[in-house]
Amino acid sequence: MPDFQNCAILLICLASIWLIGFFFIRPRTKPRLPPSPRALPIIGHLHLLSRIPHQSLHKLSNQHGPLIYLLFGSKPCVIVSSPEMARECLKTNEFCFLNRPKMANIDYLTYGSADFTMAPYGPYWKFMKKLCMTELLSGRTLEQHLPIRDQEIKQFLQLLLKKAKANEAVDVGAELIRLTNNIISRMALRKRCSENEDEANEVRKLVEEMCELAGKANVSEMIWFCKNLDLQGFGKRLKDVRDRYDAMMERIMKEHEAARKKKEMAVDGGDGIKDVLDILLDVYEDESSEIRLTRENIKGFIMNMFGAGTDTSAVTTEWAMSELINHPDVMAKARQEIDMVIGKSKTVEESDIANLPYIQAIVKETLRLHPTGPLVVRECTEDCIIAGYEIPAKTRLFVNVWAIGRDPNHWENPLEFWPERFLNKEEMGKSQLDVRGQHFHLLPFGTGRRSCPGATLALQVVQTTLAVMIQCFEWKVGDGGHGSVDMEEGPGISLPRAHPLVCVPVARLSPFPLI
Repeated sequence: MPDFQNCAILLICLASIWLIGFFFIRPRTKPRLPPSPRALPIIGHLHLLSRIPHQSLHKLSNQHGPLIYLLFGSKPCVIVSSPEMARECLKTNEFCFLNRPKMANIDYLTYGSADFTMAPYGPYWKFMKKLCMTELLSGRTLEQHLPIRDQEIKQFLQLLLKKAKANEAVDVGAELIRLTNNIISRMALRKRCSENEDEANEVRKLVEEMCELAGKANVSEMIWFCKNLDLQGFGKRLKDVRDRYDAMMERIMKEHEAARKKKEMAVDGGDGIKDVLDILLDVYEDESSEIRLTRENIKGFIMNMFGAGTDTSAVTTEWAMSELINHPDVMAKARQEIDMVIGKSKTVEESDIANLPYIQAIVKETLRLHPTGPLVVRECTEDCIIAGYEIPAKTRLFVNVWAIGRDPNHWENPLEFWPERFLNKEEMGKSQLDVRGQHFHLLPFGTGRRSCPGATLALQVVQTTLAVMIQCFEWKVGDGGHGSVDMEEGPGISLPRAHPLVCVPVARLSPFPLI
């Protein structure tokens, strides 16, 4: 009898468990996901990534198609590698992909995504976007700060001329970063970093470290049971670099606030033009503002300007010079255009760029082959359908801008550096002439609502700087001055060169226009 009772109780328990499982925890039908290579337990597809992720993602897309599904640890991701798929994600289903995923390193550096770039789509982000378009990076503000850019480019040329007279080699990338750093620093903070060499080095080092840490893949956040572990030792470095940045920004903000109390808001000697920090402090102090900014919001936005405005512009110009040195016929055509339109008695200025279509084409071709944002990263906020496949909410989206720019289905001779492709409208079609992402063949600045608001400033700086470097100097590389430049890419969020571009400048204008 006792045995029977025990069996009955066991059967009842088993039946109960079965019923609970049947009605409440039945396995859901798996969604129809995009094609995917075989994943490994725990790490998913992390083993398929190389030190330069966009290149390895491109290889995977060549094998599995323009829309593939990967697991980075426990994080589901979709990889897009064609204009058609990019359009479907970023235009047709744009409202599903307006957020950026929270990434541990970047989230910490930006005070918990208190900046503009990583902020979630919502009232604060919309307010900052509007502020960018109407005040911070508006055409009026850029025009007011034109003398700053002009002065810094002229000082850059003076440095190159000094090196040319001494027949000394120049680390082109390092000097370009110094130039763009000074431009952004004066526009944003009313300070020229190079006036104090120690401070200049500190700012450059901070920007370099922040970009490096922001571009590092944090394995701890990708594997769910490791999220509280610091497997790669990022914690100490992140705290150190943010603490140093925070101390620098607090000092500068207090200097601005003290000057504002004395009504000393003039820039560089009393012209009354506000810098970006002053505009942000206006909003910070305005009790009736639609959105009240915090000090962390301000620091985060200035961090965005340094991160997106210095390294990226310098790297683009360095890649363009590298391509021109390897393609002397293109360099000769660019010089011919400049000499015919501008002459040799004055240097190229921003207002001249509209009359230099070949220079514009060179920059576009550089951005096609060497986009400083090789991956556009978003996160799906709700379930959606892409190309017939189901994309669940919380899936990360990686649009491989680098791969799209080299797509043989959309570009003739895609690996060739050929600026003329942007001048032959009948052959190439207008859809491929735009660099602002309207037609999805070129996405160096992203596209849609979350595209880069600093695209106009970046193009002005890159095009003008490149034009004066072409106009004013010959560039000699290697023994005898006739060497070529290697085009190997290095790891990093802004697609840097693996090896610095080191050249000897030779002045080609006499008398030199600046003298």
